[in-house]
Amino acid sequence: MYQLVIFDWDGTIMNSAQKIANCIRAAAVDVDLLPPSDAAAKSIIGLGLMEAMCQLFPSASQAQLGAVVEAYKYHFVTGDSTEQSLFHGVENGLREIAEAGAVVAVATGKSRVGLDRAFSVTGLADHFIYTRCADESRSKPHPQMLHDILDYTAIHPAKAIMIGDTTFDMEMAAGAQVAGLGVSYGVHPETSLKQTKALDIMPSFSEVVAWLRNERLEKAYR
Repeated sequence: MYQLVIFDWDGTIMNSAQKIANCIRAAAVDVDLLPPSDAAAKSIIGLGLMEAMCQLFPSASQAQLGAVVEAYKYHFVTGDSTEQSLFHGVENGLREIAEAGAVVAVATGKSRVGLDRAFSVTGLADHFIYTRCADESRSKPHPQMLHDILDYTAIHPAKAIMIGDTTFDMEMAAGAQVAGLGVSYGVHPETSLKQTKALDIMPSFSEVVAWLRNERLEKAYR
């Protein structure tokens, strides 16, 4: 029975993968780096921004990496018009989890500024008891973000579950001794998620909520 449900953001709650990939590719062009393929750009979603750029551009200098990070931020906020939206069922699903008495958190590779911006657009901030971002902690797959959330909520790892669309999420969960539940509608393929310790893999957000509501949630604070 889980008292704490921790969600990834991009690719799990927000359908933002194409926007992120487009911004990475545009940023690379801006600083004269070879743009990665669309698939490669999507594959690193979930990592902290600098960690992602280091993985995509392993031969780049520190100056180039700094420049591509700044160019990415520009495109994401101002230069790119690709639409983002919540996955179907997110708002109602978060409400259902809360009604069951569990608390909900976010562990994301986004920056604090980026997550706060997403909250201002979606209006979802009040659904979460606590959130941790890559620039406040350590990037996935290191478990530090989950340790921070567990410490804040004072909930035992055995009573928590991490839900995400990438192997980074599942590796982070395993590192924190927290259960992991994968989703196949995000950026990493189901075949990759099956190679992790994920308890199961869900095809939609609504199915995630149904899985949790099947006698797997309990009240966090009595």
